Amino acid sequence: MVYSFVSDTIFPSLVIKLHMQGRRSGSRIPEALYDQSGKQRQSLEIVSPRQKWHTHDSRHFLIFQFKYARHTILNAQVLVLRVSAPYMLLKLKSLLEGHPQFGISRDTHIFRSRSSRSPEMAPPILSLALPSETGRVLSIQSHTVQGYVGNKSAVFPLQLLGYDVDPINSVQFSNHTGYPTFRGQVLNGQQLCDLIEGLEANDLLYYTHLLTGYIGSVSFLNTVLEVVNKLRSINPELTYVCDPVMGDEGKLYVPLELVSVYREKVVPVASMLTPNQFEAEQLTGFRIGSERDGREACNILHAAGPSKVVITSINIEGNLLLIGSHQKEKDQSPEQFKIIIPKIPAYFTGTGDLTTALLLGWSNKYPDNLDKAAELAVSSLQALLQRTLNDYRSAGHSPQSSSLEIRLIQSQDDIRNPQVKFKSEKYK
Repeated sequence: MVYSFVSDTIFPSLVIKLHMQGRRSGSRIPEALYDQSGKQRQSLEIVSPRQKWHTHDSRHFLIFQFKYARHTILNAQVLVLRVSAPYMLLKLKSLLEGHPQFGISRDTHIFRSRSSRSPEMAPPILSLALPSETGRVLSIQSHTVQGYVGNKSAVFPLQLLGYDVDPINSVQFSNHTGYPTFRGQVLNGQQLCDLIEGLEANDLLYYTHLLTGYIGSVSFLNTVLEVVNKLRSINPELTYVCDPVMGDEGKLYVPLELVSVYREKVVPVASMLTPNQFEAEQLTGFRIGSERDGREACNILHAAGPSKVVITSINIEGNLLLIGSHQKEKDQSPEQFKIIIPKIPAYFTGTGDLTTALLLGWSNKYPDNLDKAAELAVSSLQALLQRTLNDYRSAGHSPQSSSLEIRLIQSQDDIRNPQVKFKSEKYK
């Protein structure tokens, strides 16, 4: 059953659906609340009449009464500022955590009541009010008008996999920098702050995931760290997926001082890291010359913070590998695996950005099976690269002559439903 509560003009009316949950043993709730399987599935009434709103020191409070069978079980007072619906849900979850006999069911939805909306009130943001089963991603990366790198390479695949994605473009260029010339603009830290403040002012800053890619300055990267803290103050369970784009094949293409910021500040707050071999070496100070070295680099990064690490490409004795590592508990050894990747005699742009987006998308769908997520990501990528190679050849262009723009749109079926042709091999 769904119960509603009303409010005054401070906060729109909401509808909240709660279930009592738990097991028979140790619970004080009457036996009648249990179904035949022994689980509690009865609803809990929320009582919050209009007069329960009150103000103290210019702060607004809402008092909830939780009742069952007309008896008050729990009284609680919740501080209400500029609160979005998902934020209110988090407050309720936090409130109920101290009372283990209650909980919010997984299919809980919060949305604005049509009956209480004034003519001037904006319609709800449906990605917040009716969130997808996958999540809502804020992606801070580069952008090109033509071609597929940065956000242009990451947003579309994530949308195909069912995610709502909001992009912030760290740069906006006419084309990628591999062309003879390019034009465009670079976003600075203050401009990033302005965008975040605009979202916050309208209660739009609830995200399940943050994805970052190429960042060209220390000041901008420090601002990104502030964004991480802000997003986690709203959703403590935010997953931060970081592609620490710094260089490749022994060469940095960002300022040297960025390396220490990544190592000392970004790695500790990341949930998942996706460096290439060179970037992993920069972050760990550890040279990778073998598979064992790759696994040890993952261990070093785990100790610094992230539970998931995927070194997306390691070149060892002419063989190309992906090495993944998932430390499910801090005091446990990580589960590690490798995927052998075929070498394609060409250079493509945007592949690292695409790989990280696919790893985010699939690892969220298979949170306990990073190896399966990597298999899906690699299989999608390889199908896309082969299509790109074939299309350039069909156009009469030698793939070895220049960097190739990936055929992203033409490969959407391979992104949405990849055929897994590249299997992982677990290390023992």
